Amino acid sequence: MSAEDLVLVVGATGGVGQLVVGKLLEKNVKVRVLTRNAAKAEKMFDNKVEIAVGDIREANTLPAAMPNITHIICCTGTTAFPSTRWDFDPQPNFLEWGQIFLDSEYREAKAKNTPTKVDAEGVSNLVAAAPRNLQRFVFVSSCGVHRKDKFPFSVLNAFGVLDAKQKGEAAIANSGLPYTIIRPGRLIDGPFTSYDLNTLLKATTNGKLGVVLGQGDTLSGDASRIDVAAACVESIFIPSTTNKAFDIINQGTRPAVINWEALFSQLTNSRE
Repeated sequence: MSAEDLVLVVGATGGVGQLVVGKLLEKNVKVRVLTRNAAKAEKMFDNKVEIAVGDIREANTLPAAMPNITHIICCTGTTAFPSTRWDFDPQPNFLEWGQIFLDSEYREAKAKNTPTKVDAEGVSNLVAAAPRNLQRFVFVSSCGVHRKDKFPFSVLNAFGVLDAKQKGEAAIANSGLPYTIIRPGRLIDGPFTSYDLNTLLKATTNGKLGVVLGQGDTLSGDASRIDVAAACVESIFIPSTTNKAFDIINQGTRPAVINWEALFSQLTNSRE
């Protein structure tokens, strides 16, 4: 990467996204964040990033975020099961929750922030708006996208989160843009709420388990948000990760330093 590179982080105020921004700033990479709440992002990142106001669910808000962008890291997502984060309008009463769980058409009509609207339609909008000379599009997907019929992923996909992630992956892979897909297991470690920048820069897994990468959607287990964010950032510095998808979980003994280039290079001869 060069001093002229500019990374657009989408989903920057979420758990993984906050950490991605912090790790990019540690590497002195210029960052622009796409957010619906400029004041929140300015406070969170201490005015050290460019702010673009937009929403991937609204395609017409995205072109203004794209000038001079060289890389996109997309960390968007919502809960796998219906919750207040699905942004129902108006908020359902007790009886309506039953209909939401049973009727997919009613659910999609009532909610603004379902997996379909975020990870399928929203990511497709982002792909369409991305500069055609983009150097890399990094997308945080999920383990299980190719194992939706197998437990526990069949339960996780009860409301379509893996279907939506897979559609997002397909939109990226079929776009002609260079990409890297990161598929974490069940996300663990903070931030669980908004951190300030100083806290983000000091984020640590506290000596927890080592990092295991795989390909072909074969891994299962927990994945530290901190390591997922690091994988997203490190991948854009490693050319051999282009047009590949990687599973990531935490397992085994953690070395003093994670050698991301070695971890990725062990797998980059794969056909995926």
